[in-house]
Amino acid sequence: MKLLVFVLNNEAFLEEVLEAYVEAGITGSTILDSEGMGRFLTYEVPLFEGFKDFMKGNKPYNKTIFSVIHSDEIAKRAKTLVEEIVGSLDNPGTGIMFTVPVDWAVGLIHEEEEV
Repeated sequence: MKLLVFVLNNEAFLEEVLEAYVEAGITGSTILDSEGMGRFLTYEVPLFEGFKDFMKGNKPYNKTIFSVIHSDEIAKRAKTLVEEIVGSLDNPGTGIMFTVPVDWAVGLIHEEEEV
């Protein structure tokens, strides 16, 4: 198992991204409101206030989506589908996606248990 984490920089794409997740075989996720370090430093730390002009055009808030998945294939499929919606994740400001190993998990609904 893996934890798939996706930081979506443009909240307007959230619904489409979740639809893509379902298409990729991801049946459950947790979505958190988040903000990047650059935005926080620029607007909350007076020392960095001069960066406001540099930050123009960047979205102030993000959505971070956590999903426990069963295979690398699901992660690759999700990445492909997400990039069809938001554009290449290699482009700055689009978002970041990564996985980390999950040694064990409880409380997950397995597909055969779903009604």
